[in-house]
Amino acid sequence: MENIFGISLRRSLSTSLQSWAKQVPNNLKGKSKSSQEWLTRQLADPYVEKAKMMNYRCRSAFKLLEIDDKYSIIKAGDCIIDCGAAPGSWTQVAVERCNANGKQDKKPKGSVYSIDLLHFHSVSGATIFGGMDFTKTESKQKIIKSLGDKAVNCVLSDMAPNATGVRILDQEAIVNLCYDVLYFAVILSAPQANLVMKVWDNGDVPKMEKDLQRFYDKVKRVKPRSSRGDSAEQFFVARGFKGIVSQERAKKS
Repeated sequence: MENIFGISLRRSLSTSLQSWAKQVPNNLKGKSKSSQEWLTRQLADPYVEKAKMMNYRCRSAFKLLEIDDKYSIIKAGDCIIDCGAAPGSWTQVAVERCNANGKQDKKPKGSVYSIDLLHFHSVSGATIFGGMDFTKTESKQKIIKSLGDKAVNCVLSDMAPNATGVRILDQEAIVNLCYDVLYFAVILSAPQANLVMKVWDNGDVPKMEKDLQRFYDKVKRVKPRSSRGDSAEQFFVARGFKGIVSQERAKKS
């Protein structure tokens, strides 16, 4: 039987959540319309509060959690590269799931290497490359040097370009980022490695999907429940890296 303390706590929590859900932003005078809309959306978003409660740095953590729960792209002992990692929520999930922090007793310890153009706070168990442009050759070389002789089991990318407001330019920019990530993954991935990367829906996506299928056994486009409904973002989930050698054999056959 639930005790009085438990009943009281449950009622208090329910009341607090109801109160939070009804919040509306105030002190918006002088803020732009886009800023007002962003604040309103943040306060109405249950994943924002859930991220705070679970100590994730932002709501995007739940996108990766949902993808991994469904497709099992990360396992204990994996070596993972997180591209476009700031503020670090995907890195937090990656560290937990591959056991880079060593908290899963009797399971192999993984490693996480995270890079972003912005500087961001360290995540225990991860190697952080802050203030570095992933697209630059010297940045990739630093990651490779840090990896040593490790092959990569999973590449993650939540990267997106700074929006210009010109749709065709923004779409081209994110496609270029995705191909940059793909080339890097192909070079460094171990057999059967996985890849997850964000893309905005556009006419180049079907071609990219076919290119991914050249290198991975299974490729799907997914939109997690935690992605906002008005967002054009999708995620490629590519599993089972075939390797470059197998591709060369396929061309000759």
